[in-house]
Amino acid sequence: MKYNYFEAMKEDVKEYLKETNERDFQTLYDNMFVDDSITGNASGSYTFNTWQAEENIAHNMDLLKEALEEFDGDYGETLEKGAENCDVIIRCYLLGQVLQEVLEELEEEEEE
Repeated sequence: MKYNYFEAMKEDVKEYLKETNERDFQTLYDNMFVDDSITGNASGSYTFNTWQAEENIAHNMDLLKEALEEFDGDYGETLEKGAENCDVIIRCYLLGQVLQEVLEELEEEEEE
């Protein structure tokens, strides 16, 4: 079964937002970009488990390729750094899209 990064990250972002009153996109983005509970970028691992990271990226190599193109990363070098690094790169790549969608959903809920 393919791991759905977008949906998993939406849940993480929603949990993060429950703990803060901050709603400024740029501030949230900057904070989440280096938060292990969202991207894993601070420590270099979101899962802290190589096997789980391998499972996450197993059917998401196209997403990894997109992320590397966006970040001007080298595919070979990235793969050599391991699955946890690849997992973090995908999460960092998707963060802006995920955060934007969650903030829009919250705004719609508050308007209702």
